[in-house]
Amino acid sequence: MDTEQLIRSLAADNSHRARPVGYVLMLALLAAAPVSLLIFFAELGVRPDIMTAMKNPFFDLKFAVTLALAISAIAVALHLSRPEASLRGFGWYLLIPAGLLVAGIGGEMMMPQRAPMMTRLVGNNSRFCLTWIPVLSLPLLIAALVGLRHGAPARPAVSGAIAGLVSAGFAATFYASHCTDDSPLFVATWYTLAIALVAAAGALIGLRVLKY
Repeated sequence: MDTEQLIRSLAADNSHRARPVGYVLMLALLAAAPVSLLIFFAELGVRPDIMTAMKNPFFDLKFAVTLALAISAIAVALHLSRPEASLRGFGWYLLIPAGLLVAGIGGEMMMPQRAPMMTRLVGNNSRFCLTWIPVLSLPLLIAALVGLRHGAPARPAVSGAIAGLVSAGFAATFYASHCTDDSPLFVATWYTLAIALVAAAGALIGLRVLKY
């Protein structure tokens, strides 16, 4: 092979360079989001008092927490998609939604409450929460795993769990507009349990599908 032909071959290889993981992950999540939304509107829908609820800061806090979780988990997932990466220096991102939730609980505790603490914690929708956040997460979890397969994570189970946090964060955002339990105590308990279930499923699936 002469030099000119070698240059042409290298240029051809370069033109077929794999797309960045972030780009593929974004496309996959955008493709899956309408599926989750379709399930949401077909089976749940937004709560009837949505306009009144928007005046409640604890209703708004639910969206701040769930979106912070999804965005933080995306940042961590993209970092872990490199073979040399570890959670060191990036794991603290996942403390952002936890910090928001702790601040919300503290704020609620300082306000006069009509309902007892256990009533606010248990709420009226705990079973729905544990069911529908994982259900709405499923299309997004598949999409996140597909996107991360374009990387080379050294810890596939950890990356799978983070993919679960991404998908559950967005799914919990959808669900939050239906849920009539706005107490941060309810969110800290039942949303967290539902999200943990999705993260565990992501870890188990990721252990298989994210190996390289």
